Amino acid sequence: MSFLFGGRPQLSSAEKIAAAETEVEMVSDMFNRLSQSCTKKCIPPEYREPDLNKGESVCLDRCVSKFFEVNLKVSDKMQGEAAQKGGGGGGMGGFGM
Repeated sequence: MSFLFGGRPQLSSAEKIAAAETEVEMVSDMFNRLSQSCTKKCIPPEYREPDLNKGESVCLDRCVSKFFEVNLKVSDKMQGEAAQKGGGGGGMGGFGM
């Protein structure tokens, strides 16, 4: 009953497992979107050489960096709005980073 005194309610094992599964799904989805988006943007569909060239490598590095930066900004904004509405903002934004 710690939630009556401002603490967070204790989650059951099933709830913890469900939360972990949801977080894994969210991280997997984010990784898939990141991979698809940056590959489409930075790597041409016809391969000329087996390794990434410098331009492709730099493009991928910048794309990934921007993707994570935007993800963190959106997550922070959503948590801030949830906190203002009284939701507490206890989400998994930033995916544990």
